[in-house]
Amino acid sequence: MGYIDSHVHSTASDGTLTPAQVVRHAAEQDLDAIALTDHDTVSGIREAMAEAKEAGIRLIPGIELASRYQDIEIHILGLFVDWEHAGFLAGLEDIRSIRSRRNEEMLWRFNRGGIDLTMEDLTGANPGTVITRAHFARALVSKGYAADVSRAFKTYLQAGGPYVPPREIVTPEAAVNLLHQAGAFIALAHPTLYKLGWEEIRSLVSLLKELGMEGLEVYHSSNNQYESGRLKDMAREYGLLPTGGSDFHGSNKPDIAIGRGRGGPRVSSLLLDDIEQLREQSRS
Repeated sequence: MGYIDSHVHSTASDGTLTPAQVVRHAAEQDLDAIALTDHDTVSGIREAMAEAKEAGIRLIPGIELASRYQDIEIHILGLFVDWEHAGFLAGLEDIRSIRSRRNEEMLWRFNRGGIDLTMEDLTGANPGTVITRAHFARALVSKGYAADVSRAFKTYLQAGGPYVPPREIVTPEAAVNLLHQAGAFIALAHPTLYKLGWEEIRSLVSLLKELGMEGLEVYHSSNNQYESGRLKDMAREYGLLPTGGSDFHGSNKPDIAIGRGRGGPRVSSLLLDDIEQLREQSRS
């Protein structure tokens, strides 16, 4: 039995390793497969796939989309996306335009407050990256406004704070529909991070199941063993397949190792086998 990581980020969004570097790193850790799931973009998939062929590891095209549920930002994973689908790419472009407008507003707020940040400070050597709050955090640290990324988030980047305006986010229905358009296997990412009680998590899972969700991220770096157990039971109850991933971001989350998460848990490749079997059944 081998191991996989179905939740990984690169410099295409808010990771610190390029797509090729992520793949090489995963191969060095003897993983059988990884899913590259950058925020709102599949721009790193081509590079990652080319490197995966060289490194002898399987690359699953993926993405992570933000949505809003009862005023809470939630994240929805799409695995096995058709990353060249024209309609899907057009939808992602619309989503990134919303994100770009918010980033420009944040820059204006920081500069108005006497904190000198530019777009070049955020993108660095990667002008095509999808900018997230992690980019702002790194820029704040590099320019001496914060001691580290954690302090930057606490001091400047709290959602709804003076520098972070509310974000326009697509509805769960729109996110699921967009992922369906690309033929994706859909799973709710890291349910315990949303600070919902278990009954609220159940309500959210029920809603997404009705919309067409097929999986639930049972194993994640934010979970303890008890939480993963409860999520596994919930997945079984709703007829969802469990997924798992580290949510690796490189040095942006230095305590999270690819393929092992935080604290060393590993995800069996048997989970990937189950997903592929379901996809094969749906095509027959």
